[in-house]
Amino acid sequence: MPHATNTPLKALLIGEIAPLGEKQAPSGIDKKPVERALFLSHTGFIGDNQADTKHHGGSEKAVHHYPRDHYDAWREEIGDNTLLDSPGAFGENLSTLGLNEETVALGDVFRLGNAILEVSQGRQPCWKLNSRFGVRDMALRVQKSGRTGWYYRVLQEGEVAPGDALERIERPLPEWPLKRLWQTLYVKTLDRSELEEMAALEKLPDGWRRYAQRRLESGKVESWNRRLQGDKAD
Repeated sequence: MPHATNTPLKALLIGEIAPLGEKQAPSGIDKKPVERALFLSHTGFIGDNQADTKHHGGSEKAVHHYPRDHYDAWREEIGDNTLLDSPGAFGENLSTLGLNEETVALGDVFRLGNAILEVSQGRQPCWKLNSRFGVRDMALRVQKSGRTGWYYRVLQEGEVAPGDALERIERPLPEWPLKRLWQTLYVKTLDRSELEEMAALEKLPDGWRRYAQRRLESGKVESWNRRLQGDKAD
């Protein structure tokens, strides 16, 4: 099958809601590896929790994947943070080596255990990463780096075990790797031809398509301050 790939999981992770950082804001970002199989529903792994369900979780963000490949680059950038010693630093459910934002495209479909997942969007980092890492601009650094990770929607529910592998079975949009989406959103922010194509991507959630449409209509880029800085943006 074209573009087929088989990438073993390095870790399968879920988290409880707990206070985060100085604000003691409730968050489920502290994910820990499990050694048992989990059932993956259309809204995420049973046993995984999100405190802010408006911005995290749900059908379009059912599963978060962050490449372990990026950890060394983060060590070079922010120093030897102990969070980087094990998977889960970025609140990911899936940790792998060998997949990244250049090799994974919007709409890619993967089989994982008995479940089937479809890449739905990149991650838009928020201020909770600043609190998580104790680095005041960590969210902005993630955004600028393009090392954002991504989300899946669940096409078929099923059981997933830590020893399973992601097998890519469909690639409908090879011309739209996640890196291109990132460039359109954060680098070529007012490139009309890219925005027009992005606005027409049926595989993208409506919110992402609206970003593109609003920029085309207004000629302006939306503010990212509140997402990146939280209350400090007020």
